[in-house]
Amino acid sequence: MRQALESLRHSHQFDTRNPLAERNTRWVLWITLACMVVEIAAGWWFNSMALLADGWHMSSHALAIGLSAFAYTYARRNASDARFAFGTWKVEILGSFASALLLLVVAVLMVWGSVERMLTPQPIHYQEAMAVAVLGLVVNLVCAFILGQAQHGHDHHHHDHHQHHGHDHHHAHHGEDLNLRSAYVHVLADAATSVLAIAALAGGMVWGWSWLDPAMGVVGAALVAVWAKGLLVDTGRVLLDREMDHPVVDEIREVVEVSDAAGHTRIADLHVWRVGKQAYSCALSVVSTDTALTPQQVRDRLAVHEEVVHATIEVHHVPVR
Repeated sequence: MRQALESLRHSHQFDTRNPLAERNTRWVLWITLACMVVEIAAGWWFNSMALLADGWHMSSHALAIGLSAFAYTYARRNASDARFAFGTWKVEILGSFASALLLLVVAVLMVWGSVERMLTPQPIHYQEAMAVAVLGLVVNLVCAFILGQAQHGHDHHHHDHHQHHGHDHHHAHHGEDLNLRSAYVHVLADAATSVLAIAALAGGMVWGWSWLDPAMGVVGAALVAVWAKGLLVDTGRVLLDREMDHPVVDEIREVVEVSDAAGHTRIADLHVWRVGKQAYSCALSVVSTDTALTPQQVRDRLAVHEEVVHATIEVHHVPVR
């Protein structure tokens, strides 16, 4: 029994570990922290509110990216802990969900600050602010490239794994690393706000449109909120085990429910939930007129779908009518 449990754990644990993503997320964290410290120190030294504001804004993203890095480390270090029935993958999802909530807080703060600027306009130090926005954009583009490499590496490994087993169900987006995506979204959100800030500052310098700066702040906040909502929906779906609309459910029904010379078999009850990026567990109750049908035979039918890593099966035999 112990050997079977260990086999189950290892059958889906490969789907949890993403060493390249963990390493690259940590690199992005250190880069973001360094930039944050430079901006806050420069803002204090030069008495620039623009520098200080951007520095503290970056701190919120550093916190979120740090959360992603921590989730990877915690999941890896506790991967063999038997208290986690299906491994530690959902630790990463929980980190992503918390990161998305933090992103919503950032969006609210951006709107608050922008509305405050609209109501009580402040003089803008265009040259300093432009330098900060350009610096932030460069840093975030570098970070986006680093995280993009990790995502590309994970997708390539995931694709090769399915090719090796002769399966390709076109479920790539369901195997997405949501923890990596949450860090990526924070970096993209920062980059987008930098682009909008540069555009607003350029408009202010050329045409004197000082209102453009807070207006772009509201636009940036809306964009960040949309990305945060998407991340909340995707991570919430996993945390709440809302998987019964996934194509794998129909695939399970297709291979289990058969009518042949031996009899008619149908699924009376089925529950499917995710235990890894592309690994699923299921519990099903089967009703069949085939008196020779066993749970092992049903399990053999399910074996064609490698993403189903564990199945609990009940077989009820009924007389032929």
